[in-house]
Amino acid sequence: MPPRRSLRPLHLAETIAVGSELLVGGRTDSNSLRIAEEFGRLGIGVRFKSIVGDDRKDIRTAVATAAGRAGLIVLTGGLGPTVDDCTREAISDVTGRRLALRKDAFDALKKRLAEWGRIPNAGQRRQAQIPDGATVIPNPVGSAPGFWMKWHGALLVSLPGVPWEMETMLRHSVTPLLTSELTRVRMRPSPITRLVFHTFGLPEAEVDAKIKGLVKPTTPVDLGLLASPTGVLVSLTTRPSPALSGPRLQRLAEGVRSRLRDWLYAEGSESMEEVVGRLLTTHRKTVAMAESCTGGLIGHRLTQVPGSSAYVDRGVMCYSNQAKTDLLGVPPSLIERHGAVSAEVASAMARGMRERSGVSVALSVTGIAGPGGGTPAKPVGLVYIGLDAEDGRSITKEYRFSGDRTVVKQRASQAALDLLRRWLLERAEPA
Repeated sequence: MPPRRSLRPLHLAETIAVGSELLVGGRTDSNSLRIAEEFGRLGIGVRFKSIVGDDRKDIRTAVATAAGRAGLIVLTGGLGPTVDDCTREAISDVTGRRLALRKDAFDALKKRLAEWGRIPNAGQRRQAQIPDGATVIPNPVGSAPGFWMKWHGALLVSLPGVPWEMETMLRHSVTPLLTSELTRVRMRPSPITRLVFHTFGLPEAEVDAKIKGLVKPTTPVDLGLLASPTGVLVSLTTRPSPALSGPRLQRLAEGVRSRLRDWLYAEGSESMEEVVGRLLTTHRKTVAMAESCTGGLIGHRLTQVPGSSAYVDRGVMCYSNQAKTDLLGVPPSLIERHGAVSAEVASAMARGMRERSGVSVALSVTGIAGPGGGTPAKPVGLVYIGLDAEDGRSITKEYRFSGDRTVVKQRASQAALDLLRRWLLERAEPA
């Protein structure tokens, strides 16, 4: 057990996500990300993140470890009515605070269940058991209350694991509590600012080489890179202390933009499909898709953007050779001579799509997503993307993507959208 000490700085936080389902696959911990985002606005940095199963002893260990290194500990999960929900008991064990039925928590629980036409059973009654000395955190959208307490130099907060319940309680109760605590201890940490830059078409190692030396070791900014099928994300994240001036951070941002200008397609939370949709709208262009190996993924992504009906005309999933001929007019002789996965067929697919739809520009994609179907001459991951435009321009590009079937399809859809984005930037004049 960690030694007793005065309350540590609140800007050093740790999150603990409780739930065996988070360890066996199929479920991801989104709560910790949401907490980190909210805390960043308060100038609180999450220094550690733990995931622990529904095991009373393991939860005790996680809490004790966190109390030895963080001033703020937030647990999510394990407050439900079932036998595997044991966060309350584990916190009681490690803190030495006895659990007792709290009337205010039980009354709120009964009221919530009554709204649902139910009465509390024995398991739900357990949800109103709160450690001695802890303050109840009301749950306005669910049945399980949370609680907070000060223990061994840390502020300990326990919230339900259901995301919308956790978020509501975080926003309505925990954030005001932390704001008050920071004021009480006369701490005014600067908000943590995170600037995000999205690139595509350049490998992670080359992105790293281009921005090397931009952020000096003494600068209170963390430079991060994250590779994914949609490209490499570059981030600039300020540290809680010392504060970094806005102009200085913007100079770093300009450095990223300048060094990665040819591959930078978006900033912040904007996706490739949103960027392309904005450009299509600005230039009053329309688009149609002829998709083989991506199976409609490009059209799906574009139509995920609200208002996309203004620029998305149609799309066909022409998976078979016959479909390419019937729907797009690709000559069978062309497929026989070059193969369905070829630059020639990709070009014919895009041209046929544009001519039949009358749109401003058409995209096509044909490739081998795997895991089978590859040959030494045409391996898995080989993809051809075509673009045919009203200005007479026809582009065909060859790509060699790595990864499994899903990743190849994601990368192919991103490459197709990026090709369209570049055409719009280079060729289309605003109306």
